[in-house]
Amino acid sequence: MEKPDLWELERALLAQGRRLVCGADEAGAGPLAGAVYAGAVILPAGWIPNGLNDSKKLTERTRDRLFEEIKANAVAWAVASVSEKDIDRINILNARMLAMDKAIRALDPAPDYALIDGDKSRGISVPHTAVVKGDSRSASIAAASILAKVSRDRYITRLDAEYPQYGFARHKGYGTKAHYEALRTYGPCPIHRVTFLKHL
Repeated sequence: MEKPDLWELERALLAQGRRLVCGADEAGAGPLAGAVYAGAVILPAGWIPNGLNDSKKLTERTRDRLFEEIKANAVAWAVASVSEKDIDRINILNARMLAMDKAIRALDPAPDYALIDGDKSRGISVPHTAVVKGDSRSASIAAASILAKVSRDRYITRLDAEYPQYGFARHKGYGTKAHYEALRTYGPCPIHRVTFLKHL
């Protein structure tokens, strides 16, 4: 099976006169606890680090290696988050968009166009295109997905020390059987998303 051209989307935009194209993606939309994270990345034209792919398809070791390579080589990169309290207040879709927009606005130099993973892109403050399955179609989005995923995994693992009874280091806040059992035993903790716990 032929590998997809991960620079096709960016190359077309650069050919149209765009100068700095970023990719943006988020991690942590589904968990029952913790913030949602987003990454935004402008890569050097044509650069694809070895093994780049959708972050969910990579091992933790490969993600960690790519995380450092992307930060070292990117024209610009940023990571942003939106807290569980804000997720409860504005809903997860709006929180995802806000996190991606915050990451994009933190880039220096600023992009003049953004490729957004997914089929929705409301609230993004620069010209942009939503790209379904973008993390397997765009090098920039794939890189952003790795920054978001690694950053969120490290954040939730740190919180495991604060709330060890929930097992956050193992399941990263997702609704596993063990996580639901802990919730039924101990109740929610301050980082749980209240709006995600309606079926306890």
